[in-house]
Amino acid sequence: MKITDVEAIVLRQPALNEGIADGSQDDLVVRVHTDAGLVGIGEVDSAPEVVKAVIEAPASHAIASGLRHVLIGQDPLEIEQLWDSMYRATIYFGRRGVALHALSGIDIALWDIKGKALGKPVRELLGPVQRTRVRAYASTLMPDTEDDVVRSVSQLIDRYGFTAVKLGWGPLGQDPDHDVRLAKAARKAAGDNIDVLIDAGLGYGKDANTAIRVARELEQLGIFWLEEPFLPDELDAYAKLADTVDINIAAGEEDTTLAGFRELAERGHVDVLQPDVTRCGGITELLRIAGYAQRHGKACVPHAWKSGIIKAASLHVNAVLSDAWFQEYCVANTPLNTGLTRQTFPLRDGFVEVPSTPGLGVDLDPDILERFAVGQKPVAA
Repeated sequence: MKITDVEAIVLRQPALNEGIADGSQDDLVVRVHTDAGLVGIGEVDSAPEVVKAVIEAPASHAIASGLRHVLIGQDPLEIEQLWDSMYRATIYFGRRGVALHALSGIDIALWDIKGKALGKPVRELLGPVQRTRVRAYASTLMPDTEDDVVRSVSQLIDRYGFTAVKLGWGPLGQDPDHDVRLAKAARKAAGDNIDVLIDAGLGYGKDANTAIRVARELEQLGIFWLEEPFLPDELDAYAKLADTVDINIAAGEEDTTLAGFRELAERGHVDVLQPDVTRCGGITELLRIAGYAQRHGKACVPHAWKSGIIKAASLHVNAVLSDAWFQEYCVANTPLNTGLTRQTFPLRDGFVEVPSTPGLGVDLDPDILERFAVGQKPVAA
């Protein structure tokens, strides 16, 4: 079997709010085509047009090439070999950031092909399956007011049955006292039996002292973790915070490769590593990161905010982790999050099932694909 084409499809809803941290308003879907008729599906949570350029660019020289050029004619089942080839081909302009994002989407699609070719769900290809369902936390943006926080948290628990809720970004980081008030409102609405997680959305920049003050208040409230208080490269601030407080400090959704996460853990001292399968290097690299985390006493909880594709890929990884705390479950009411895949991942008793059909176990809705495609229309799968 050989790869015949790699599609990079930009999707975007007509009205996009650039001022909020909601990456489900647009998307970059990858489809890898083969001469056997199998098509693998992947996704990238990044700047879609930039990723598309990385995939479609022609070769410049040995370590500066677009990824499609690297893949055409290759065996899609040789995933680790292709990962290394793509990484090497982008060293000149890659190694981190958008080149790894593009590689990630393709890697996910290759695993989808392999599962389909072997007639097995991806989870069975990754290692011994530890679980077939994962506890989900609702992931949503932090409202501006305490009353809105109460309404949002109450609805997620009462209507949908989540046993854990994460609120992030929004107003967080602008006023530390207000941040604490919002967290108190969430804690009050959730009650004692629901875990509450707070994502500061880089809000404290590199101000460790302010973050420490807020974190100590969150500890008193029983908040489960404080996520991304600082800009990604402020590792000294991360270390100062993590070494001072007891609350779990989580970070990593902007990081890529095992090397990046090793630095975050060893220099930043964070407790919870959060690789995003569509950015960190795909399923292949996420497994390496998870293995490192286990060996060094760190939790690994994949970040997942986009559509049903990332939900499925993250669930397959969570199925084989030695300890899977949570599946992040984006609840954004956007057409790409709610409708891009035909599978909707219903919640049961606070858990979500890992797909059990061959490959990732998701199918794209062709109407959604056609409706939101930007520029050239996708080819028939």
